[in-house]
Amino acid sequence: MAALLQRITWRNAVLILFESVLLVAALAVATSVRLGVDALQGPHAVQTLLKIGLVVGVCQVCLYYGELYDLRVVADRRELFVRVLQSLGAASLVLAALYYWFPALVIGRGVFLLAAAAVVSLVAGWRFAFEWVAGRVGPRERLLVVGTGAAALTLAAELRGRRRELGVKIIGFVDAEGIRPLGGEEKVIGSVDDIPAIVREHQVDRVVVSLADARGKLPMDKLLDMKLAGVVFDHLASVYEEYTGKIALENLRPSWLIFSEGFRKSALLTTAKRAADILAAVLGLVIAAPVMAIVAIAVRMTSHGPALYHQERVGQHGRTFTVHKFRSMRSDAEAATGAVWAQRNDSRVTPVGAFLRKTRLDEIPQLWNVLKGEMSLVGPRPERPEFVRMLTEQIPFYGQRHSVKPGVTGWAQVSYTYGASVEDAMEKLQYDLYYIKNLSMSLDLFVLFKTVQTVVLKRGQ
Repeated sequence: MAALLQRITWRNAVLILFESVLLVAALAVATSVRLGVDALQGPHAVQTLLKIGLVVGVCQVCLYYGELYDLRVVADRRELFVRVLQSLGAASLVLAALYYWFPALVIGRGVFLLAAAAVVSLVAGWRFAFEWVAGRVGPRERLLVVGTGAAALTLAAELRGRRRELGVKIIGFVDAEGIRPLGGEEKVIGSVDDIPAIVREHQVDRVVVSLADARGKLPMDKLLDMKLAGVVFDHLASVYEEYTGKIALENLRPSWLIFSEGFRKSALLTTAKRAADILAAVLGLVIAAPVMAIVAIAVRMTSHGPALYHQERVGQHGRTFTVHKFRSMRSDAEAATGAVWAQRNDSRVTPVGAFLRKTRLDEIPQLWNVLKGEMSLVGPRPERPEFVRMLTEQIPFYGQRHSVKPGVTGWAQVSYTYGASVEDAMEKLQYDLYYIKNLSMSLDLFVLFKTVQTVVLKRGQ
């Protein structure tokens, strides 16, 4: 659960909480105007409030899938207003469908239409006010980085891109070799001896130490004295994980993996995850059966070859298994080349296959792999043996991703864009290691929600 909470910043929490209050208030006022005050005070008050709660819930789900809770996306005010209108329009359609099938859920004729204008104005106004206030509130945490290597600069680049969302500021770098320019926005503001003075002057909350830079260069006895004097230190790998949702390979040491918290898979968690997989696979296969039949017919009618393709993949503990998917490429896609990575806008993908990949419908047959226990609903994506052998030789810790079952979807898939190279595989491995370290049912649920968002926003691969 802690890993999931790390994904929710105080800014997001405040945003959602106050937005809920505004939505409830707008609907309550609209209900009072349209139906009278007795609707909220009489014998049906609880029922009315529950109906208001349903409307608020639908609106906030649509706002979420419109990416209005991702502060990095909605930086432009015009885009913000458009996204609010689109999200509330989608909420109107969802509510219309619910009211059609379940008329008893209707608050009262005309209530939603009366509240709609107020909701758009309140949500957009609140967002503008929130952005103004958030921009003037100081960072919730100020960091001083000890070290100037690649890992330290990578952390700075990651945080700079997410500064508005996280409220974190790196005030500068400390280097054992003295003050020197780093280029760009980064600058060294002192040496190790200056740390206590820098902490006091800049009100630093944490001193982040890159052990790759510190080993053999920094006087650890001085750092220990500062620690005992009250300066808060932390490992760069831990801070990187906390703020980015991935584990940095550049600064990773086996000792950190061994002694850090996480990487625990209790019997209860394993049993619960397996039970959820079985339930989801059975329900998914039953509900999706008509869709699967239509997809199979579409694949067969639009390209030569079978509807399904079966391919060997590497699963938990390095064991191979056969994965099943709807065929999205020509049947002779690898006849001349052998195993090669799929590319963005791959010419081998059929028109129907492109749609299946975009909507993730090609993945449905993998529910059979989940039911058999070869895969889980959530986990690192399974890779082909040819690529696993190559990547294991080139990327440190790559084999550790096979310590859990592979998944139909995963943390790397919802956190990173298209990948078709060794560099992309390395980037995705950092997310996979984070998932394995923080494995929990709450994180799985979060990944599933993000997967739906990815499909809704047409980001499927």
